[in-house]
Amino acid sequence: MKRWRGKAEWLLFAAIIVIAVIIWLLVRHTNIDVLSPQGVIAAQQKTLLIVALLMSAIVIIPVFFMLGFFAYKYRADKEPEDYDPEWKENSKLEIVWWGIPMAIIGVLAVITWFTSHSLDPYKSIASKHPAVNVQVVALQWKWLFLYPDDGLATVNYVMMPKDVPVRFRLTADAPMSAFWIPSLGSQIYNMNGMSSELNLMATKNGTYKGYSTNINGEGYSDMKFDAKVVSHDAFHDWITRKQQNLSLPAMNVSSIMPRRTPSPNNPQATYHLQDNALYQTILAHYMGASTSVSTGQTGTMNTMNMTYGGHN
Repeated sequence: MKRWRGKAEWLLFAAIIVIAVIIWLLVRHTNIDVLSPQGVIAAQQKTLLIVALLMSAIVIIPVFFMLGFFAYKYRADKEPEDYDPEWKENSKLEIVWWGIPMAIIGVLAVITWFTSHSLDPYKSIASKHPAVNVQVVALQWKWLFLYPDDGLATVNYVMMPKDVPVRFRLTADAPMSAFWIPSLGSQIYNMNGMSSELNLMATKNGTYKGYSTNINGEGYSDMKFDAKVVSHDAFHDWITRKQQNLSLPAMNVSSIMPRRTPSPNNPQATYHLQDNALYQTILAHYMGASTSVSTGQTGTMNTMNMTYGGHN
């Protein structure tokens, strides 16, 4: 019986190794966006993640090694031995196995504290270019992007210039969502009646997937968008072409009403933004008909007295 138990333990150990190898073979060529940063914020977050993993490995790897070692040393089919240690306590060992983990936790706490504050989503990104202002409204189950400075709006895609900061201001006109572009960094929540902020800057041209990471209904898994990063000149060419395209539909308080209808898998679309206060109007809808809504500019407030779709 003891011999069979010993073999079973080894078979279990071998099965774990085989499963680990299979998982590694399956994921080794997988492109994990978080580990392939294409923006300054995502790159800093990757560094923090790697540092935390490496420091944790200092404890985790010896623990797993000792787990296997003790499982073998005290296996069931081994001849019984008397347990008669030559010592009752060892202060040096106590210092080692308590001191090292405490030191690692302390160092990680300091690194995480300073990095978290340096990666504050409200913190502006230094650049020779002024930030592009983009207002984001999470709908059900689609994303509306407003360019108030350029009079444009898009659905399910956002255009961004390379090496230029983008200041996102975010809210929701639907159940709470969470905005995340893994390749560019930082996830942040979108909530009704609240305006949050996220500053990002892409460092490489390309199209990167964006997601809602908060479950908010049956269409949640389809609530995706494209973040299209182009050169500085190409971005301004896109702005000019869309502004001059008179066939684009209008986006205003009236035209957004059909967009509030829950619908997944919406095609990408572009609009002329006729109401530059549309973002504030959506915020005011959840705060009451007459309220003060922050415009996002430091030290300024606009008083809104609007109705959204004719009712509250």
